[in-house]
Amino acid sequence: MAFLGSAVRRVVSTVRPPLTPLCRTSARSYSSEPTKEKSVPYEKTLKQDDGVSSGPTKPLPRSADVVVIGGGSLGCQTIYHLAKMGMTNVVLLERDRLTAGTTWHTAGLLWQLRPSDVEVELLAHTRNVISKDLEEETGLHTGWIQNGGLFIASNKQRLDEYKRLMSLGKVYGIESHVLSPAETKDLYPLMNVDDLYGTLYVPKDGTMDPAGTCTTLTRAASARGATVIENCPVTGIQVRTDDLGVKKVKAVVTPHGTIETPCVVNCAGVWATKLGEMAGVNVPLIAMHHAYVVTERIEGIQNMPNVRDHDASVYLRLQGDALSVGGYEQNPIFWEEVSDKFAFSLFDLDWDVFMQHIEGAMNRVPVLEQTGIKSTVCGPESFTADHKPLMGEAPEVRGFFLGCGFNSAGMMLGGGCGRELAHWIIHGRPEKDMYGYDIRRFHNSLTDNKRWIRERSHESYAKNYSVVFPFDEPLASRNMRKDPFHQVLTQQGCVFQERHGWERPGWFNKDGPAPVKDYDYYGAYDTMKNMNYKYNNLLGKEYTFDFPPHHNVIKSECLSCRHGVAVFNMSYFGKFYLTGPDAKKAADWLFTADVNKKPGSTVYTCMLNKRGGAEADLTVSRLEPGAANLPLAPESNGDAYYLAIGGGVAEHNWNHIRTVLQDVGFRCQLTDHSEDMGMISIQGPKSREVLQEVLDTDLSNEAFPFSTHKVVNAVGHQVRAMRLSFVGELGWELHIPKASCLPVYQAVMAAGAKHGIINSGYRAIDSLSIEKGYRHWHADLRPDDTPLEAGLAFTCKLKSSIPFQGRDRLEKQKEEGLKRRIICFTIDEKVPMFGLEAIFRNGVPVGHLRRSDYGFFIDKTIGYGYIRNPDGGVVSADFIKSGKFTLERMGVVYKAKAHLKSPFDPENKRVKGIYA
Repeated sequence: MAFLGSAVRRVVSTVRPPLTPLCRTSARSYSSEPTKEKSVPYEKTLKQDDGVSSGPTKPLPRSADVVVIGGGSLGCQTIYHLAKMGMTNVVLLERDRLTAGTTWHTAGLLWQLRPSDVEVELLAHTRNVISKDLEEETGLHTGWIQNGGLFIASNKQRLDEYKRLMSLGKVYGIESHVLSPAETKDLYPLMNVDDLYGTLYVPKDGTMDPAGTCTTLTRAASARGATVIENCPVTGIQVRTDDLGVKKVKAVVTPHGTIETPCVVNCAGVWATKLGEMAGVNVPLIAMHHAYVVTERIEGIQNMPNVRDHDASVYLRLQGDALSVGGYEQNPIFWEEVSDKFAFSLFDLDWDVFMQHIEGAMNRVPVLEQTGIKSTVCGPESFTADHKPLMGEAPEVRGFFLGCGFNSAGMMLGGGCGRELAHWIIHGRPEKDMYGYDIRRFHNSLTDNKRWIRERSHESYAKNYSVVFPFDEPLASRNMRKDPFHQVLTQQGCVFQERHGWERPGWFNKDGPAPVKDYDYYGAYDTMKNMNYKYNNLLGKEYTFDFPPHHNVIKSECLSCRHGVAVFNMSYFGKFYLTGPDAKKAADWLFTADVNKKPGSTVYTCMLNKRGGAEADLTVSRLEPGAANLPLAPESNGDAYYLAIGGGVAEHNWNHIRTVLQDVGFRCQLTDHSEDMGMISIQGPKSREVLQEVLDTDLSNEAFPFSTHKVVNAVGHQVRAMRLSFVGELGWELHIPKASCLPVYQAVMAAGAKHGIINSGYRAIDSLSIEKGYRHWHADLRPDDTPLEAGLAFTCKLKSSIPFQGRDRLEKQKEEGLKRRIICFTIDEKVPMFGLEAIFRNGVPVGHLRRSDYGFFIDKTIGYGYIRNPDGGVVSADFIKSGKFTLERMGVVYKAKAHLKSPFDPENKRVKGIYA
């Protein structure tokens, strides 16, 4: 028998041969008696002992409305929810038996609390499906065990992170308790608590059984009319091109026949990339070995909660009277050649890689040192660049949906994601804000970039158990997209953030340059670790839930903008042109605001989905018709529009517009010039004085009013100047052809020197914009928020008769009254907040902060969150004014003041150049 303790001693004393970078293929077992059994700890799997039958388990239909490919957790959940929503002509194809790929060996843990409101809701739905709904529908038990979950904190920062989760959980009614080391010992007597700072106990967390869950899901789906076919591999996806040149799914090809269908759902897990290739779709995930070991019986372990000891990078899953021990290491093994012949298969465990988890587990539960290892489980799992799943309709082919890349969380996220995917397929969009999982969150230049996929997936895997700090940035695959200002700003101390592959300015370090280096895999795979890495050191100083050390640097950037003038490099913005015969019709339908004012106007607007949710906010500038002057103006004989969109969501916007144009049949061209132009924004009371020296046009209020634009000369270079502000000050944006960027920037800085002009970054923009009450899409404005709820009714042309997508939902909502709405809160205490803090009205939870930052001009912490009336009624001004509000941050409650208008410049004078 192998003992965990002896395994550690043997590995420590063994000389390890050098490893080939990024490719670990050896598999060794070190112990007094090597463990040879490779088997999952489940009483039942769906593997057939008598071999796989030669053909499909059911005849293939000639056609189907949807074909789901892959019989793991996601495939089974998706077909179940499709059938439950009334779509019965649906087929699931599994090449072997259900769960045969990666689901059968999953640990099956379910934790209810995550640092995301959407994920908390997704997990809650999974829990309801497996613990209640399926049993009620089928009379079958899924194997759900509610034994609770225990999060271990070895330091204050880790416990602070858990307290943030606890506060968010109160909004959703999730019971959790912060325990002292002594209380933890009472709950889990076998645990070593000597090095604990505290724990978070969640009594209703639990454990799922893959075979039981998937069997029950497919039985329930079949009972509603769905067809589940096993032993039927897919060999091809047929794609057709329609009259407008749009690629669409046509059929699924198998050795046993072809199924015509307009919709395919790729739930193929580790094999999803190969399935995508059949249709010409990029699926940016990578396969890695992921392992756990199962112990022999442990006296006294029965009924103990599952444990996550993030600081030791280990989890302990209750397995009857034993434990499963696993985790995330910094040197995972990539599965270089993904095999199609791997049903119900496992790898040999590489003890060199895995042993760090054993050491952490023995420290936490010392009895493990004398406990035998019953079996090892090392199987493939798929991982993605940000450790989030890949979902939604692929940009390359209409009707090809993704439901893969779940980073070993496919069981616990499966129910919630299966429901959202079904809603996506049936209604065109999910119900919840799924942008964080949407494949369109990645720019198209990245999704087939092998280096980016590999490096980012590695870093996300290695950091999976790291504390989630508010301002962390990746180190992997940086400098993928750089604007013309990158080098000069680096020299001036710019600390960059990464968004959509772009390097954008975060803040400016006063101690000189801090360039981003090539990725070093944290020293794994014999990679030389980056030494004296200033950028990484600056990030490390931000690993806090208090104000960061450079809080005053960001304050200086903000107040220089408020009192003087600052320049912001916003070149990463998406820059699109909408032209063509139906451009005006398309603009009327796409945009909530009336953008068809005279040429030279610029309008802030939203774009909505069919349910009235905000898919985007952007500015739209109407252009003069004329000959092409690219990149500043497209050729146009009629209506033409210039769209400027936040760079981090540009791909999402591009695909939303393109999809609407295709669905309605507008004859338009959408062209992307994001890479062809830079963009700087000069903001502050002194911005007019600075720019008047640089631009050859009158910048007075009369000659150049707010929300207008024109092409002008800047020191001999043509630029498009727009009088706009995202910080609430007098200011202009300059949209500049790439070759002219540096001369124009240098002229602006020279003219601004006597006015004290400084560079500022997006950390300052975040603070300045929240202080002014401007929205950030995907923070305090999302696809599950309407403009009315978000305080953006002024962007909607409801007083006109012009139809636009989502208008009917807004009119209905306006008539019925708002059941939820966004509110601004401030607190007097000097403590930082970051979003997810719970909002209470008269002691009752009514919502949580979506976004929060420090407002340096008003000198207060500001937060925005959506609140509901607990009675289900309208959230009126009286409801807000009559309530006593508090915010809970990490378990501590603070009195809060609710504001119906922004506390900064509520009369909107400063953007008009009116300063007291």
